[in-house]
Amino acid sequence: MTALGLLYPGHFAEDDYARIEQLLGSDIRVDLVHTDVGEDAHRLEVLRQIGTPERLAKGVEQLRLSGAEAVVWACTSGGFVHGWEGAPEQVRSLAVTAGLPASSTSFAFVHAAKEVGAARVAVGAPYPEDVAALFAEFLRTGGIEVSAVHSSGSVTAAEVGAWGEDEVLALARAADTPDADAVLLPDTALHTAAHLPALEKELGKPVLTANQVTVWEGLRLADRRVNAPGLGALFTREPIVQV
Repeated sequence: MTALGLLYPGHFAEDDYARIEQLLGSDIRVDLVHTDVGEDAHRLEVLRQIGTPERLAKGVEQLRLSGAEAVVWACTSGGFVHGWEGAPEQVRSLAVTAGLPASSTSFAFVHAAKEVGAARVAVGAPYPEDVAALFAEFLRTGGIEVSAVHSSGSVTAAEVGAWGEDEVLALARAADTPDADAVLLPDTALHTAAHLPALEKELGKPVLTANQVTVWEGLRLADRRVNAPGLGALFTREPIVQV
């Protein structure tokens, strides 16, 4: 049994994780602890407060008691808004507090893009333009070229959490460019776990979404690879063979 611990802000698309856990198989457990979001707003000053060490620490003890082997801060914007210097410090603090390997969804996108061989990506962000631009900057600093950024301008996570398949597909289509190796859809408030096969069939390329890459990152930290085609191209890589 591999147990993953996720710190998830608020209550928006947490049911994605139950679906992902089911698709991964019986020996993977995804434990979710909800953290306080304060004000629900995609504004920079609010997003910089959502992942403070104090807020994250409140959920850590519960994850430790669950037997988690790794912990991931399951929030994209609550990581990249701190930039390539602040986001690693956020993760380091989380790792020290938890006593476990740690990461965040922001770094998960960088690692996952490299995993599927996507040197150039297109971004479909539910955020306002200024927030979306920071995500693109974070990716570029991480060595990922960004061909285009499409922003839907949504101002709250609750709004994004209410989107269905049609809205998610529209976001992905609007973001895609012919030269992009993959399309990235940030925001863990966005329901995508049920739509990954349709997204990749529609675009003909890997699609990386926030809740999907968050779980993959937890598995990476735990040295697990799982073949689960229902979760997209990211989960069809060959498992690591132990010799």
